[in-house]
Amino acid sequence: MTILQLKYVICIANSPSMREAASKLFVSQPALSATIRELEEELQIKIFERSNKGIILTEQGSEFLSYAKQAVSQYELIEDRYMEKDKEKKHFSVSMQHYVFAVHAFLKTVKRCDTSKYVYSVHETKTDEVLTNVKNLKSEIGVIAYSKSNENIMKKLFREYQLEFTPLMVRDTFAYVWKEHPLANKKEISLEELKEYPCVSFDQSSENEFYLSEEALGNYDFDKLIKSNDRATSAEIMAVLNGYSIGTGIMTDSITLKDEFVCIKLKEEDPLTIGYILRKNHTLSEFGQKYIEELNRYKE
Repeated sequence: MTILQLKYVICIANSPSMREAASKLFVSQPALSATIRELEEELQIKIFERSNKGIILTEQGSEFLSYAKQAVSQYELIEDRYMEKDKEKKHFSVSMQHYVFAVHAFLKTVKRCDTSKYVYSVHETKTDEVLTNVKNLKSEIGVIAYSKSNENIMKKLFREYQLEFTPLMVRDTFAYVWKEHPLANKKEISLEELKEYPCVSFDQSSENEFYLSEEALGNYDFDKLIKSNDRATSAEIMAVLNGYSIGTGIMTDSITLKDEFVCIKLKEEDPLTIGYILRKNHTLSEFGQKYIEELNRYKE
């Protein structure tokens, strides 16, 4: 089994067909099929089911894929850190749920660091990836939150993943709407008043979506719900359909959104505890120390 084979499996799993995967990998389709067949024979498992409609992961394949992603991620970290020709280049990675203040803290840290060469990564992603990235040290720091509804499961995951959580703030619940929304001038609003409009929610795409929701009121039964995994797409939906999203009231710091959207205090309460996670006993890099200093400027 090789890293190349693992990369092939990941690419195939993310492609609608073997032909498209082969095209992405710049190999022939027969060669790609032969490589996967050799891997399946070596491991004595069936990773993919093949049919006229394409390829799908088997149950064993889904489990194998999760391990393959971790292995490739770790290999790329080692390769980037120790095989990079330019040893003077600084490295740092942070993973976060969708919080603009965490992005701003990162940008301020970049400005503070007098480094001529660097590779910095910002992963704005779903909850389980924030946890996994910090657990596997793909990211040095993770910015994450929990509400009352998922506090117990999140703290359980922190323990299982050997992560330390440091709280920064507890935020009330707000609704974000486009500035031209019919209810944009209200000072306080209820979900009942917003009932005829679609709620735009971040798509966790996880079987544990309810437990890993990054938003308040994750267990509320919305009549109209649109899931999106992109901030710009969500903003477009909210503007065109008079939709709304639920958040912390601190997205107004966004350079791209502050003049187009307003936040309104929700009558329904489900405060979010927002903070950062580190792997236990991890020694922070210089950039990591400065990034946490910037995060602490938001501490309440």
